[in-house]
Amino acid sequence: MNRSLLLLHRLQWSSSSWPRPSPPLLTTLSTPSSSMAATMESSVKGAEGLTARERRQLRNERRESKFNNWREEVEERLIKKPKKRYASWTEELNLDNLAELGLQWWAVRVARVSGQDSAERMARALARDFAHIEFQVFYPAVEVKRKLKNGTISNKPKSLFPGCVFLKCVLNKEIHDFIRECDGIGGFVGSKVGNNKRQINRPRPISAEDMEAIFVQVEEEQKKADIAFKEEQRSEAIFKEGKLNIESYLEDGDANGSTTDEKPKRRTRKSSKSAVNSSLIVEDEKLPTPGSSVRVLSGPFTEFVGSLKKLDHQTGQATVGFMLFGKESVVDLDVNQIVAETA
Repeated sequence: MNRSLLLLHRLQWSSSSWPRPSPPLLTTLSTPSSSMAATMESSVKGAEGLTARERRQLRNERRESKFNNWREEVEERLIKKPKKRYASWTEELNLDNLAELGLQWWAVRVARVSGQDSAERMARALARDFAHIEFQVFYPAVEVKRKLKNGTISNKPKSLFPGCVFLKCVLNKEIHDFIRECDGIGGFVGSKVGNNKRQINRPRPISAEDMEAIFVQVEEEQKKADIAFKEEQRSEAIFKEGKLNIESYLEDGDANGSTTDEKPKRRTRKSSKSAVNSSLIVEDEKLPTPGSSVRVLSGPFTEFVGSLKKLDHQTGQATVGFMLFGKESVVDLDVNQIVAETA
């Protein structure tokens, strides 16, 4: 300490007594002197209140804390660093290692149009050539029911994942190559592995959570399709019932008219038109216009509110559209059965 202070005094003395040097030399001499002075002052102030034993103990604690932090940091890095599963890239290309994963779900690419047929062919081929293995083929689809014009109901599958079939098995190279050779199969869904010399598409398994979510989605979509078909059947039945009631009502009216006039007089075409216009048609000012909202006064659709689609002034028929179960149904009514709906 005395030596450093003496050196500091010498530097200060030499800078004041000797001839003034050039400005660069002054800057180089003033910088170390100021830094040394600050270091000495801090060391003197830090060591004033501690004994030698306390300083030694403090120094040891600092060393131990740095050592512990370094060890913990290295351990954390080793934990986070992924371990190599394969010793070499050639071992990673070996598809027989997939059998170590056990029974897993795999995604297989198929044609979007004939996906169900490809899935059935693959299942039959596996059952024929690999009867000893346990496997399951799942084609996620919903059975959509539709009623045809001839009255029959058709069931048509609607795929939820077009171009994809799920296979559950213990996969190895033999089964992998066999499935790829099946008709309509485009290979497995996976990722590229290897290097510049050789690369292959390594299949990637699907987790059990993802497959469970797919099963739940298929059940929900099937319930929605069944409910939609029932609603369609119900609305169609209501529409048919209303149409039959209207036809019977019109037939009764025609029968009553025929009993009163069994032998009507022969009229000319011009006179018959004038008679129809006078008996069935109300004045144009009182009739609602097409596109307006009307209310039914009598018949099976009493108190129903709909939209007037068409109005025939010659026959006295009005075409009205009603919203039944979310679907518009069109019914022909007599103009005397409807009235304009007022807000």
